[in-house]
Amino acid sequence: MSQPPLRLHLPEFIDQRRVTAYQYGIVALCGFVMFIDGFDTQAISYMAPHIAKEWGLSQTVLGQIFSAGLVGLMVGYLALSPLSDRFGHKRVIIAATAVFGAATLAAVWAGNLTELVTLRFVTGMGLGAAAPSAVALTGEFSPRRLRATFVLVIYCGFSVGFIAAGLAAGWLIPGHGWRSMFWAGAAAPVLLIPFLVRGLPESPVFMIQRNMDPHRIYAIFRRMDPALPAALTDQIPPVFGVAENESGMRTALSSLFTRKLLPGTVLLWLVFMINLAEFYALQSWLPSIMTNLGYPMSVVVTATTLTTVGGIAAAFVTGPSMDRLGAYATLGVLYLVGFVFVALTGAAFHAPLWVLLTADFLAGCCISGGQKSLIALAAVFYPAPIRSTGVGWALGVGRVGGIIGPIVVGAALAMKWSPSVVFYAMSVPMLAAALTVLLLGLRYGRRADRSSQPDGTADQATPPLAQDSSPAVGPTSAV
Repeated sequence: MSQPPLRLHLPEFIDQRRVTAYQYGIVALCGFVMFIDGFDTQAISYMAPHIAKEWGLSQTVLGQIFSAGLVGLMVGYLALSPLSDRFGHKRVIIAATAVFGAATLAAVWAGNLTELVTLRFVTGMGLGAAAPSAVALTGEFSPRRLRATFVLVIYCGFSVGFIAAGLAAGWLIPGHGWRSMFWAGAAAPVLLIPFLVRGLPESPVFMIQRNMDPHRIYAIFRRMDPALPAALTDQIPPVFGVAENESGMRTALSSLFTRKLLPGTVLLWLVFMINLAEFYALQSWLPSIMTNLGYPMSVVVTATTLTTVGGIAAAFVTGPSMDRLGAYATLGVLYLVGFVFVALTGAAFHAPLWVLLTADFLAGCCISGGQKSLIALAAVFYPAPIRSTGVGWALGVGRVGGIIGPIVVGAALAMKWSPSVVFYAMSVPMLAAALTVLLLGLRYGRRADRSSQPDGTADQATPPLAQDSSPAVGPTSAV
């Protein structure tokens, strides 16, 4: 009697096993990609005054440098992240890392505004292409019971990059000039690329769907479970299976707009726009508001840094809570609490300093921490075949909010609104975000939560957003 073939099906294979050092290594590499993203995004803010002084630029013109990177990010999120559906996450991450590393290095020799703006745009495109694929690959190698936590962990790399940029700027710029920050920003991706090539696997879902070499696919499965047989046998090849999105053969982009996913996609985009509007309004205007209120620069820097640190601290709570108690309920409650703390920050501007700093930290927990948690929610919401595109487009559309938020706050301050009233007004969108997330949970949360049991074993029912609509297929038809 012949031995039955070995059946290896995703995502159940990962959901039913312990996380291995191999998977932790993948998460760490993706976290380093996000770290470089955060470093580069924030570094230009510290270089800008020195660039303006050397080149004789006005503050208005400096805005073009900031905007070029943000526009490039949006293009990367919207136009380049879907390329992972065609070429694979690993290739996109490595290529994008090489692009923004090369563009950052070229910026060392930029001699005028046009050259620098162009290079910042290209850098932004590379960063925008790498981040969604890093999130998607992390989600794919994470068991559902830990997926939100792992995505939050790698996105903390982005915030750590923010902090590292400030430390590096304080050390490098005074002694070596503003171009030294570009040298540092270029060296990091160049040094990281060999580790990505060697240590980062290709998406097994992508490989199965593209009928790639079964030996390469099996090697990835065995790295996650060494108890599997040491090698494939030609007589009894394994049967690989993967949960397909319900749209079948649709492209990843069009899959976002199917009848079942369209309401969730639109609501997610709305929350992304609200959260990014709050984030960039806070980061852009808090230093200026506090400076105008007479606080010394040391206090201004401390308060601004605390908002970022708060986002990192929040991840240690929201990640496990999203995995254990539900992603939608956790994020909805976080935004409800944020509604209170953002308003409290407005009331604390004329309170004792410790009250203001505490309020800044707690507001950062909900705004910066909410942004990280929202990306984790998107990684849970979208199935693996369209996860990179789903996250990328959510981030790209959300940038609209990131652009509008600081403009609206600036207009309010120009109309002589007090800082307290501005923050009272900023608290209202947090309430809207909370209600939207809770509405998402009512529509999608209950069935998705039944996809895994509390002990981490997969249920018999497949989650509705990653429904296995076709039987597992063997190497002759799918591998």
